[in-house]
Amino acid sequence: MSLPVMSSAYLTQLQEFERKILSNQTKIEAWFRQQWAQHKPPFYGSVDIRNAGYKMASIDMNLFPGGFNNLNPNFIQLAAHAAQDAVERSCPQAKSVLIVPENHTRNTFYLQNVYALANILRSAGFEVRLGSLNPEITEATEFETALGDKILLEPLQRTRGRVHLADGFSPCLVLLNNDLSGGVPEVLQGINQTVLPPLHGGWTTRRKTAHFAAYERVAAEFAEMLDIDVWHINPYFEQISGLDFQEREGEDALAEAVERMLAKIQTKYDEKGIADKPFVIVKADAGTYGMGVMSVKSADEVRGLNRKNRNKMAKIKEGLEVSEVIVQEGIYTYETLNGAVSEPVVYMIDRFVVGGFFRVHEGRGTDENLNATGMSFVPLNQAIPVAGAENGSDERCKRIFAQWDSLGVPQTDSANPDCECNRLYVYGVMARLSLLAASLELEQAAG
Repeated sequence: MSLPVMSSAYLTQLQEFERKILSNQTKIEAWFRQQWAQHKPPFYGSVDIRNAGYKMASIDMNLFPGGFNNLNPNFIQLAAHAAQDAVERSCPQAKSVLIVPENHTRNTFYLQNVYALANILRSAGFEVRLGSLNPEITEATEFETALGDKILLEPLQRTRGRVHLADGFSPCLVLLNNDLSGGVPEVLQGINQTVLPPLHGGWTTRRKTAHFAAYERVAAEFAEMLDIDVWHINPYFEQISGLDFQEREGEDALAEAVERMLAKIQTKYDEKGIADKPFVIVKADAGTYGMGVMSVKSADEVRGLNRKNRNKMAKIKEGLEVSEVIVQEGIYTYETLNGAVSEPVVYMIDRFVVGGFFRVHEGRGTDENLNATGMSFVPLNQAIPVAGAENGSDERCKRIFAQWDSLGVPQTDSANPDCECNRLYVYGVMARLSLLAASLELEQAAG
């Protein structure tokens, strides 16, 4: 299996951008080191990236990543080193970690993610146990994952200011793999243990528009440093509130925002000589799992939503009603894997890139949300080209792909500077910009 192929119409523009990033690698890494000295990165995170060739940017940042099972298992030890660093920065004396997962006991692929995450932490030298918030889990219960592995979920308990398990297991670090869409449970409020990501990072309070406001600042500084147009790495966005999709309240305000955004994108396309038709993504300002998302190319599309689409947009995970949306500039994805559109997803622990995969969807177009039923995931170890493959890929380049699935090392001295392996480093840079934005976002939310 080869890496995704970029449309030949935009390959030259993409390669020019990649060369710009690669030629400034030393400056970029020094800048990141300076940023991490001032801002603490989230414990972990995953970033969805869209690549149109002429524009590449983060479109979503998840603080509670649920796809560790999709990473290359050959690099668990490298992820473990990053996890060890992340735990030590939060609880220097920590010997164990209590993971609080989502309540999905029937989603065996999510359980596989929990198994993979626990395995990374155990490889880092920590005792790991799982404390469930699910009211149906009243005693230690074993579940089987999608690949047949076993995990043990135990009911989370609380005594005074600490959460623990039945036998008293109560480490200083409580790691959430639960995005708190349904609210912050009372059992976690005001405890004197370190909770990561922090409770204010959950979707109860977090908003995507707050993240992209922080990202806008990060991208502006980065673009100035590299002397590039910030638009190439930053999607326009706007927040619309006061919506009720079922009752069609706020419909005109949303349509007007879509109209403004489309006009703004068209002006930029005209400036850059881009022939694509602008589109925007309208999605719930809080929430994950690709719920409450639609792709729009005309304001009339949101004025005339049929009942099915209104229902789709009205509620997200945990049945929460959508009253706020982010209207975000749509970025085409012109990378395909075996003929199907794809997008990279980058995983990080602390400040390190620890892996990634490609989200692939055979039933979706270049202007649609790929995080939808029917998607599949291709870990990088399955996307590495074999030695002697076309386009100059060789054994050395193959090793670099493996490195990106660990810590993101580029191949700047390659005889083939446009080797696709360097694109993976660029993805890592784009993802870390979003990770840095999340740091700023969390700092601001914490007050």
